[in-house]
Amino acid sequence: MAEKQKILIVDDDENIAELISLYLTKECYETKIVGDGEEALKVFPVFKPNLILLDLMLPGMDGYQVCRELRSSSQVPIIMLSAKGEIFDKVLGLELGADDYMIKPFDSKELVARVKAVLRRYQAAPQPQEPAGPDQKGQYVEFPDLIVNLTNYSVIYNGHSIEMPPKELELLYFLASSPNQVFTREQLLDHIWGYEYIGDTRTVDVHIKRLREKIKDHEKWALTTVWGIGYKFEVKR
Repeated sequence: MAEKQKILIVDDDENIAELISLYLTKECYETKIVGDGEEALKVFPVFKPNLILLDLMLPGMDGYQVCRELRSSSQVPIIMLSAKGEIFDKVLGLELGADDYMIKPFDSKELVARVKAVLRRYQAAPQPQEPAGPDQKGQYVEFPDLIVNLTNYSVIYNGHSIEMPPKELELLYFLASSPNQVFTREQLLDHIWGYEYIGDTRTVDVHIKRLREKIKDHEKWALTTVWGIGYKFEVKR
């Protein structure tokens, strides 16, 4: 029998946490509930969850800080939960490394669907065991000082391996696979996140920003914004 996937629920509202746990247990997930950020960071390396449901409004250390701490050492999928519906709060959460953001109150079926979708995306993206190279088989694109390998999910930039979450790598690979072609944010959402993803186009902007922090423009190529339309991987002549 396959081992159950583990989900860590971080929420100080016991009623909500228990309800979420009930929904996920029915879907055959193993759950663990903690009520504050400090406890979440202590439990994380022991419980080793496949995904974290993280409330923003926690006593003491808030959800943003917990996400920041987790991202310093792990790429475990994180779905933020919040009563705050402002775009600023959502974008901040995504910029800190969250994979999705749900506004309370939410429908239980939607929550389960999002959990499954995020886990499915990460399961489809195994971590590379060794750096990619042009001599390795598989799907990869190569430009001066840049190799993006979709087969083993690795990026070599200026001779160094760059750690990158699956969605960032897939976005970079997709754009680089069609150099100089402009894609709208909606097209990128459809291609990278799929029709099942319930998000908005700001998600694309956040991921492009993260990519630019890791991959600087080269004299031969660049991640370019086409104002009013979207983005392209520009290859300079």
